[in-house]
Amino acid sequence: MDLSIFMTAEAWISLVTLVFLEIVLGVDNIVFITITTDRLKKSSQHLGRKLGLAGAMISRIIFLSFASYLVHMVDPLFSIDLGFYAHGFSIRDLVLFAGGAYLLIKGIQEIRDMLKLTELRESLTDEEGSQDEKHTISMPQAFASIMVMDVVFSIDSVITAVGLAEHLIIMIIAVMLAVVLMMVFIDAVSNFINNHVEMKLLALFFISAIGVLLIFDGAGFHTGIEMLGMAAEKLMVYFAMVFSVALVLLQLRYKKNLNEFTNQRQARGEDAEDCD
Repeated sequence: MDLSIFMTAEAWISLVTLVFLEIVLGVDNIVFITITTDRLKKSSQHLGRKLGLAGAMISRIIFLSFASYLVHMVDPLFSIDLGFYAHGFSIRDLVLFAGGAYLLIKGIQEIRDMLKLTELRESLTDEEGSQDEKHTISMPQAFASIMVMDVVFSIDSVITAVGLAEHLIIMIIAVMLAVVLMMVFIDAVSNFINNHVEMKLLALFFISAIGVLLIFDGAGFHTGIEMLGMAAEKLMVYFAMVFSVALVLLQLRYKKNLNEFTNQRQARGEDAEDCD
């Protein structure tokens, strides 16, 4: 292992850029882990989130170790030519298509259940504690589901890493630093999403949108334009999501200020009545 590469500015620039991109590309992974571990018992959710991210790190490092093989994942295995549509499907395309379909179906199911108030209705009709048995999943089930999707989410980030950095050690360090940073904040992000219905719906919609993008990408429908190391269409979805999150945060802040103002006025009114 040649550590002399860290004496060059290029290595450090590659490392910082990769850490940033790994975190950005890992946002969809965090959202999926949040939604999945929400089905665990409360006492197991913290551990489930950490294990999920640890699994993501392991899968990405394994992928990176076979960097030379990943380059050939884009070689077509078979082609479809219907005249109006022609595309050569590679291993990458098939994995992205299957993973995207899974995300889309899961996102739509979760949104439908939230809009139907499924959990709330069952919690009102079932005996106390029985709903936990219906809606919780085991740790092995959660970990298996997260690991399968980690493979899908890892493909883009690993191929990006292979394209940006020349040295395996830089790629692995970048992945480890990015996952450690995500581990620090995942509990806060997950709790915030779960405690605010608006944010959870946004997260589920984001998962569904990413699923659609993965399906299109796997089927060969993409612009081919890249910005900041990411596909333009994916970057647009991220931008729209950030805009939506910012808008929801402003609404939550407004509601909080309005409630505080209302409570203060009510308190003053009660004090005035007491004085009378």
